[in-house]
Amino acid sequence: MMNPEEYYNKIFDLLRRHHNWFRNCIPLIASENVMSPAAKEALVSDFGHRYAEGWPGERVYAGCTYIDQVEETAIELAKKLFKADFADVRPISGVVANLVVYTAFTKPGDKMFALAITKGGHISMGPLYSTTGSFIGGTAGAVRGLNVKYFAFNEKEMNIDVDKSIDLIKQEKPRLIMFGGSVFLFPHPVKEFVDVANEVDARIAYDAAHVAGLIAGGCFQDPLREGAEAVSMSTHKTLPGPQHGMVVAKAEHSEEIKKASFPGLLSNHHLHCVAALAVTLAEHLKFGEEYSKQIIRNAKKLGEALYERGFKVVAAEKGFTESHTILVDISEYGDGATIEKELEKANIILNRNLLPWDIRLGRHYTAPGGIRLGTSEVTRLGMKEPEMESVADYIRKVVIDKRKPEEVAKEVEEFREGYQKIHYCFETAREAYEYLHLR
Repeated sequence: MMNPEEYYNKIFDLLRRHHNWFRNCIPLIASENVMSPAAKEALVSDFGHRYAEGWPGERVYAGCTYIDQVEETAIELAKKLFKADFADVRPISGVVANLVVYTAFTKPGDKMFALAITKGGHISMGPLYSTTGSFIGGTAGAVRGLNVKYFAFNEKEMNIDVDKSIDLIKQEKPRLIMFGGSVFLFPHPVKEFVDVANEVDARIAYDAAHVAGLIAGGCFQDPLREGAEAVSMSTHKTLPGPQHGMVVAKAEHSEEIKKASFPGLLSNHHLHCVAALAVTLAEHLKFGEEYSKQIIRNAKKLGEALYERGFKVVAAEKGFTESHTILVDISEYGDGATIEKELEKANIILNRNLLPWDIRLGRHYTAPGGIRLGTSEVTRLGMKEPEMESVADYIRKVVIDKRKPEEVAKEVEEFREGYQKIHYCFETAREAYEYLHLR
C-alpha cells in the first residue's frame, strides 16, 4: 500500500504523462478543445477559491469587487459576440445551461421536442424512459420531468424533417421546441418552425454547445435572429474556453433565466471559469471569424480526404459537413468502439458514435457503427487543409491498411512536432500541452 507522499507523487506523474501523450497526439474529439495560455492563467487565479452567489452587484457574499467586474465584462462580450440582449455566464456546464432553459421555459410534465439521441441529440435532451420502456435517465426527463417527443429526422439530409415535424408538433402541442445536438453537421431549420411554435404557444430554444464558436464567428447560423428565444451552450468546443456554460437570450426572458440559474440551479458558479471564459470571449471577438472559417474548411477537407481514401463519410453528397464535425460509417471495418481503441493506440483521438440507423440494424451505443471526428482542436494548433490529407492518411493506415497502430503512432508523433503552439489568441509563448509547474 502506498503512503500519502507516494499517492501525491503518482498523481503528478500521471498528469505529466497525459500532457506528454497529448503533445504527440492528433486530437479529433468534436467536443474538446484547448484553451489559450491567457485563459489558463485566468483559470488558476484566486477566483477559484471564492464565492459569488447571485447576479453581479447583488451578491450574497462580500469580496466580489473585482469578481463582479470580470463577470460583467464576460456578459458584455457574450452579448456582443452573439448579438444578444441578455447573457448569463453562470451555468457551470452545457447540461446546466440546458437545465436553465428548461427551468425558465417549462414546468414538469410539459412536452418538449428535440432530436432523439440516436439521431444526434444530446443526453441532456433525453427522456426518462425510451419508447420501449427502458430507462434512459436523460436530463430533460429525469431532472426536469419533461415529456420528450422527437423531431422526425431525414437520414439522407442528416437534418430535421421540417414538414413531418411540423405535423407532429401540431398534434402534440409541446411547450418547448429545442434545436441543437451533439452530432450537428448542418444548420437546423429554426425559422421554419416559428409559425407553428406561435400556433401551439411553444417556446423555441437552441442548444449551441457544439457550434457556439462558429455562431459567434458568424460562420454557421444565427439562431436568435432566426426565431430562437434563448441559446444555451457549453464553452469549450468550437468556442475554445474553459469547461463551463452560458445562456444568451432575448431581453424579455432575462429575469426568468436569471432566477432559473440562481437560486434555481446554482450556488457558486466557478468564478475562475468565468474569468477564463471572459478571456476566451475577448480573443474570439478578435480572432473568432478567422478561426471558425478555418475549422469548417478543415472539416470539409477532412471529410473529402477520408472519402477519397475509401471511407463511407456520412452526407458526402451534401459536402460532408457545414460545421466542425464529420461522421463516418465505419461498420465494414469493425465496430466504432474497436476502431476508436485501435486509433487511440496510434495516437489518434476520436470517439465512437451511433449512426442514425444503428438501432434499426441492431447495434448499440457501446459498439456503434460510426466514429465522430472534429476539427476544432487541430485547427487551434495551426493545421489547415494540407494537414487534413495527412490526418486522413494516418487513419487509413490503421483502419483500412491494418498497419500496426504502434508504428503509425511514431509517424503521428513526428508529424505533431510542427504543431505545438496555440493559434487564434493574443499570446502564444506557451505550447498547447505544456505542463505548467506551480510547485
